[in-house]
Amino acid sequence: MTQVSLTNLIAGAHSGLLVSFPTDTVPALAAIPEKAALIFAAKQRSQDKPLILMAASAEDLWLYVKGSENEYKIWQELARKYWPGGLTLVLPASERVPKVMNPIDPTTIGIRVPNSAIAQTILAQTGPLATTSANFSGQPPLQTMAEIEAQFPKVLTLATTEYQSEMRGLGVPSTVAKWTGMNWQILRQGAINLDISSDNQI
Repeated sequence: MTQVSLTNLIAGAHSGLLVSFPTDTVPALAAIPEKAALIFAAKQRSQDKPLILMAASAEDLWLYVKGSENEYKIWQELARKYWPGGLTLVLPASERVPKVMNPIDPTTIGIRVPNSAIAQTILAQTGPLATTSANFSGQPPLQTMAEIEAQFPKVLTLATTEYQSEMRGLGVPSTVAKWTGMNWQILRQGAINLDISSDNQI
């Protein structure tokens, strides 16, 4: 059995183990950023598919990206509108991001704040985590902790008794929008129907 309590899951993440927990979209497979290689190995994931840095608040994420004052203003405006929620922003990465999170193109990083009380509780105590959906690469995202436990027997999954009162995730991955330096490019339509109006461009 790898279902553990919230306390043990947080401790496991701190010590560099792979963990899984529910979010507002699909359950996450997560590790501290320096241990992101574990996620690629577990998922049999191609190195050209970067991971997402997930945190409990936007403030925890801005140190991991870099841009001009004007760019920060545009990014933060969009974040205020859609976070917490199912939107991942792909932005220029700062030196703080371990290259192992995006081995092929370490100049960018996807960031997100989930609209999930249990995910935020975990992330507030672990700090930002490298995350992706819990499934083998190319297969549909797994939806329950039981499915994840069966496919990833060594991953610490959160015991279902810890979050019974929480709404189940949408089952749809986040929308992904990349900053091009001038405006936004939608890389994946997902949980949020993004309004990229002219006020979100330079």
